[in-house]
Amino acid sequence: MTDSDTRRDWMGLIARAPAARLDALWPDDAPPFDWLRRPEQGSMMVQGRAGAVGAAFNLGEVTVTRASVRLSCGAVGHALVQGLDARKAERAALLDALLQTPAQVELSARVLAPLRAAEAQAQQDSARRAAATKVDFFTMVRGEG
Repeated sequence: MTDSDTRRDWMGLIARAPAARLDALWPDDAPPFDWLRRPEQGSMMVQGRAGAVGAAFNLGEVTVTRASVRLSCGAVGHALVQGLDARKAERAALLDALLQTPAQVELSARVLAPLRAAEAQAQQDSARRAAATKVDFFTMVRGEG
């Protein structure tokens, strides 16, 4: 996995995480930072694909909040989160920046690992609920004659 894949993965994981869960996993005070972009709210177009394989089409707009920060060490963090939660965008941008510093090992274990585990569990639970509703159809051949 390349560095950009790793960063893309952790940024997505943090963006999908509930804000309360982020606060519970990382309750520390924020390190000193400068705003590059204070939390801004807006909307963006999301696309979908029919059957996950067809041509992309505009599905609709979703509300988002974005933010960017620079730590005193020079690391820059960005965040784009769904919804109107400025605190979550700030926290996500700070985590993105901190995960590019030597604090990455500690934060990966303390924040990212529990978020990954919770997300995997949620996916398993969803798959289990879907499997419980599965119907197997079969055809019986009737003899003619």
